[in-house]
Amino acid sequence: MVALAVTMSAFSALAAGTANAADIANTADAANTADGPDLAGTANAADTSTASATTAQAGKVTNDTVELELRQDGVLHVKETVTFEGGPPTRSLVDRTRYDDGDDRLYQVVNLKGDATMAGASIVLKGSGTANLEYDVKGAVTPLAAAQELRWYAVGGWSVPVEQAKVTLSGPAQLQNLSCFAGPLSSAIACTEASMDHTGVTAEFGQQGLGAGEVLTVVVGYPTGATEGTPILERRFELANAFTLNAVTGGALAGLVILMLGGIGILYWTRGRDDRVVGHESGAQSGVENGHFAPPDGVRPGQIGTLMDEQADVIDVTATIVDLAVRGYLRIDEQPRQTYDAPDWMLVQMPSAPVGSLLSYERALYDAIFDDRDSVLLSQLQGSFGHKLGKVRDALYRDVVTQGWFARRPDSVRTRWTTLGVALTVAGVLATVALAWFTSYGLLGLALIIAGAALAVGGQYMPAKTSKGAGALAHTLGFREYLAGGHLGDDVPVAQRVELFSRYLPYAVIFDSVDRWARVVSSVNGNGRQADHLYWYHGPAEWDLSKFADSMRTFTMTTSGAISSTRQFRSL
Repeated sequence: MVALAVTMSAFSALAAGTANAADIANTADAANTADGPDLAGTANAADTSTASATTAQAGKVTNDTVELELRQDGVLHVKETVTFEGGPPTRSLVDRTRYDDGDDRLYQVVNLKGDATMAGASIVLKGSGTANLEYDVKGAVTPLAAAQELRWYAVGGWSVPVEQAKVTLSGPAQLQNLSCFAGPLSSAIACTEASMDHTGVTAEFGQQGLGAGEVLTVVVGYPTGATEGTPILERRFELANAFTLNAVTGGALAGLVILMLGGIGILYWTRGRDDRVVGHESGAQSGVENGHFAPPDGVRPGQIGTLMDEQADVIDVTATIVDLAVRGYLRIDEQPRQTYDAPDWMLVQMPSAPVGSLLSYERALYDAIFDDRDSVLLSQLQGSFGHKLGKVRDALYRDVVTQGWFARRPDSVRTRWTTLGVALTVAGVLATVALAWFTSYGLLGLALIIAGAALAVGGQYMPAKTSKGAGALAHTLGFREYLAGGHLGDDVPVAQRVELFSRYLPYAVIFDSVDRWARVVSSVNGNGRQADHLYWYHGPAEWDLSKFADSMRTFTMTTSGAISSTRQFRSL
């Protein structure tokens, strides 16, 4: 055996026939520096290697002799004889190091035989005194630009100090360069001995004195193509890598978003549009001739409000209270107040009113207001009133289905599609996490999140009217135009105008025209002078119809606020 100083110049002088001196020096430089991130990454991150985490125990390894054989397939075959004192020591293997900015390098120790067992990334010796073991290492070879590099942490990671370590290496081709390091995993301190024989095929390394957890690292360069070995890489999880935007991920994301949003659009086109537009049902109705002079036959304000926006909301209940007053089921008495007092109204039950003829949602509201009382202040509507309003909401939704305007309750349709959208969004979040954790295609999961959010929002527009409902809506919209114009109509007898236009007022509440139409009502008189009150609305002393528009606007706002405070209805 010819001992050689481990320098590039000395080695290049002896390695005749393999390359010229400059080529060997370049290859050696690449071999010595290319795997630098392995060392740096291991030094900076304790979890990249288990070797540094070894806990010292009593005893020592007196001698660790290792025979390494690099085979053509790139697998490093290891035979090791360990002589020790004290209890059987444990060796923590280096199974992972940092390779580059995006990947970790894995070293796989397999096919362990002999006086030891494998426990995760650790080898636990058995017996006493001496242990013989044999195993294979995969992933220790790295192809470089003009060479192949073998790097293996041949000795070390033991739970006890090592007095003497010796490593012999043979391989499928002549060595181009060699080096070794001893100490902590990131150490750049040369080992005690590094040499090769005259053939340039076999090398020996030695080290005296390794502390617990310290390693002897062997680095050797071979000609390109000497083995078929390649490093085993695992993508490191980092947000920057997980959501990489490039032509592939960007194009796939755009394609998925277009596909899913297109599918949602098709769902709306086939399931969410009114049947009057689609024309699936026979007897599709158009606006009734001269329908703008009156509301649809028998249709109440609360029903129209739910029909128009597909929501049973605060304004529908407020309009229904006014409608019950106009139709003679209750009376609204405005209470006298001082300048800075809050306005209030007494709702008075009319004893002769035929409450049995009320629709189910009207009767539920009537009972919620009075609750076995003859009268109640608006400001005192609380407690059980709020709980009973839930029955009013449900009755309104049932009513529009009973009328044949919707095939299903609008709130149930919204809930179903919104729930599906939320579930799709959650699935998208889980898919994004999974894709980001295991791949660099985390962006693709965003397509599901976007589609789920779009479906959850779009679910609010999925209730579809039947042809009958669409026809009633067309009639209603014509009537709304008439109320917005505020025209009295010359063909209405003077004596009937107060009652007729009072009946239109609840619909004006629904159409947000209460102020204008209230002024129309307050301007009506049948005897040439201003009346003191209406049959369904009484004001305090010194009050007359000239103040009705302001009173009505304040009443609707206050009533809507009282209903909103129960949180049983959607606020506007």
